[in-house]
Amino acid sequence: MSEFRIHHDVNELLSLLQIRGGDGAEGYIDLLQKHRTPYVTTTVSAHSAKVKLAEFSKTPEDFLRKYEEIKSKNVRHLDPLLYLLSKLSEDKEMLQFLQQNAKERSESLNSTTATSYSLPQTSTKMSMQELDELRKKLGNVTATLPAEVTRKMLRDKQNKKNPTQPNPVFPNWVYDRPALIGDFIPGPAPTGDPAVPIGTMPLPSQEQFAVEDLLFVLGGIDGRDITAQPVLGRQNRSFIVDATLDMSIKELVNRILPVASYYSTVTRFIEEKSSFEYGQVNHALTAAMRTLMKEYLILITQLEHLQRQGLLSLQKLWFYIQPTMRTMEILASIASSLDKGECMGGATLSLLHDRTFNYTGDSQAQELCLYLTKAASVPYFEVLEKWIYRGIINDPYSEFMVEEHELQKEKIQEDYNDKYWDQRYTIVQHRIPSFLQKMADKILSTGKYLNVVRECGRDVTCPDAKEVLYTLKERAYVEQIEKAYNYASKVLLDFLMDEKELVLRLRSIKHYFLMDKGDFFVHFMDLTEEELKKPVDDIVPPRLEALLELALRMSTANTDPFKDDLKIDLMPHDVITQLLRVLAIETKQEKAIINAEPTDASLNGLEAFSFDYIVKWPLSLIINRKALTRYQMLFRHMFFCKHVERLLCNVWISNKDFKLYALPSAKWFAAAFALRQRMLNFVQNIQYYMMFEVMEPTWHIMENNLKTASNIDDVLHHHTSFLDNCLKDCMLTNPELLRIFSKLMSVCVMFTNCMQTFTQSMRLERLSHEQGRVDGTAASNEQPDEAEKKRANTKFLSEHADSLQSDASFEATIGKFDSNFSMMLLDLLDKLSIYSTNDCEHSMISIIYRLDFNGFYTERLERMAVERSQKAAA
Repeated sequence: MSEFRIHHDVNELLSLLQIRGGDGAEGYIDLLQKHRTPYVTTTVSAHSAKVKLAEFSKTPEDFLRKYEEIKSKNVRHLDPLLYLLSKLSEDKEMLQFLQQNAKERSESLNSTTATSYSLPQTSTKMSMQELDELRKKLGNVTATLPAEVTRKMLRDKQNKKNPTQPNPVFPNWVYDRPALIGDFIPGPAPTGDPAVPIGTMPLPSQEQFAVEDLLFVLGGIDGRDITAQPVLGRQNRSFIVDATLDMSIKELVNRILPVASYYSTVTRFIEEKSSFEYGQVNHALTAAMRTLMKEYLILITQLEHLQRQGLLSLQKLWFYIQPTMRTMEILASIASSLDKGECMGGATLSLLHDRTFNYTGDSQAQELCLYLTKAASVPYFEVLEKWIYRGIINDPYSEFMVEEHELQKEKIQEDYNDKYWDQRYTIVQHRIPSFLQKMADKILSTGKYLNVVRECGRDVTCPDAKEVLYTLKERAYVEQIEKAYNYASKVLLDFLMDEKELVLRLRSIKHYFLMDKGDFFVHFMDLTEEELKKPVDDIVPPRLEALLELALRMSTANTDPFKDDLKIDLMPHDVITQLLRVLAIETKQEKAIINAEPTDASLNGLEAFSFDYIVKWPLSLIINRKALTRYQMLFRHMFFCKHVERLLCNVWISNKDFKLYALPSAKWFAAAFALRQRMLNFVQNIQYYMMFEVMEPTWHIMENNLKTASNIDDVLHHHTSFLDNCLKDCMLTNPELLRIFSKLMSVCVMFTNCMQTFTQSMRLERLSHEQGRVDGTAASNEQPDEAEKKRANTKFLSEHADSLQSDASFEATIGKFDSNFSMMLLDLLDKLSIYSTNDCEHSMISIIYRLDFNGFYTERLERMAVERSQKAAA
């Protein structure tokens, strides 16, 4: 069972039990994952569980009857369910909880029900005769109605799946003429003189008439003294024998009559399942049964010939019919089980296969079942061969284990959920024959691989294609399916790797999304700096596309053959909001984050900017929208870090002007410069860690894994693992770390803005001082250049007069920035030390060593660890 299936089942169970709060589904899923075992429920354990539950039940007879009924329908996982229920019955606490839960749910259901309905009280009881008549009427209705309804439902379902080519149907007169069936036809009683009671005749005459009646009944026709009763639903047919018949003859007749009952059951099954709606497997099975029934009718004809010659006594008839009785019993048993279980396709083959194995000690019965299973499996194996050898599904009656869904491969670029590969072809569990259960996943993958190559316009056929035949030796299927699987894997992998150049495509994406080309990004950020400062609504995307093209042509990225597939994308949220929304999926905070009101401040270009990449089929199977979104998250995170680094570097450049001033004139210089250097050190070390300690090593591991990949699923797994590891080690999958990191970056950005304001203020002071000296100079001595400079300074002063601030306010602001940055950085280092030890995220320890390279924060971190342990102890 897959992890997603466990998640779905746990959520469904919690909703059924109406359990709220607690650890939620995640806690139970972790427990289940840790305690999973390859235990298989054996026949012995299932039998002991059945006995235990029968003893535990208040009505053991009803329980056992229901068990046998469900077992006859070939319901899968019945024995594991019994074993689970037996374990639950031993747990008193669990039983008490389930009883209390059932009581609470029934009370809540009763309280929500507005009106109650009750049956009217009847004053008189129904007599036994009236009850029998009603049962017969209902039996006649249920004998005809369900078959028509079932056929219509199956027909509608099949035509809905394939509306362009509706399946053929028999005309109505086939079902309206009962004489065509060959089973007992109810008719009017014969007119004329009443027949002489058989009991009044001599014994030889009684035996002669009994043999004649039996030959009629064995052929599906009512006799004179032996008549068939109407069938109620799917019950076996019973017969009425004249009560006056001699007891010795009657005893022998009753021994032979089950054969006629078996014949009736098999005949009805053949006629019903021969309809088009029941699928090709049932058609093949009924054809094999019809062949056996023909042999049976030949035997009845031969016995009738002997009877006409006066050579057939009742004892001889009993002798001749005994070998056939066992065959007819097995056929009737199979027909009844298939009818009760409403089996089609793979379910029919599973039941036949299980019967074949169950008759291991009876060679004749096993040979019969083997004949039926081989015949029934032919159409199923034809569909299987076409799927595993060519990647084509031709399944008009929805019998094959793999089901095709209408999904367009062109939408993979827009579909975040990656539906095409996972949902275009899916396995339907109840259609898998039990003898192919172990190979179901490989059968699915084999056809999917070939289908992808076919969708690219190339016709593929497996060179090792051989006819698949049913056998009790499962190794034969395994070898054939393994060969087809290996061929399909190699064809698709070679197609993607060699012809479609998958690795080169991934390297091209790495150049841009993981900032592999440094000179390209320097060019690009220089060119787009002014444009990306604007609000996102004011940005002209074609202008950005033109600047991107220019940066690509002016850098080493010009050698990339796939550079034209790189595009600009302006996102609706900043990267932190996007990541938090993704991380909140299926958590308690999901609704709060989704319904949260958007912030008043509109995004600027830098916050909304991202790259996008055009990927065409079939590479879009690997580089799908989900993978591209992960690449975008990594890129936006690093791009914002690079932007903050550029802001801090610009502050460093502007701070060079302060060399013109004496040190005592501004006491906050040293604190501001030290804080700027700490911020720059933090941002640069974070970037170095992400690029050289996370992405590069993980990328090389993925490249090496891709070289040894044997199929496309391995490629998908390695690529997804690479992206997941990058996101995790870059702290993008932990909401707590992400929030702290976001605040640290915000502090850095606000500090740079403040420093630019301070620099501007200092420049204003210097300009005002120079302005005073210029004003004291004689106008006659004024040169043209100096006059122009004076006008510019005056204009600048008038525009920024409100920016002048005092040294005291500067110093207080810098101190506040310093304390906020130090507090958040300590918080980040503390959380990193916790995750690196508790959650074994050892790669994050290197961030601590880089940022705390000289032990500056060690003492404070140790103090925080002691305080935390004291709180935990308290």
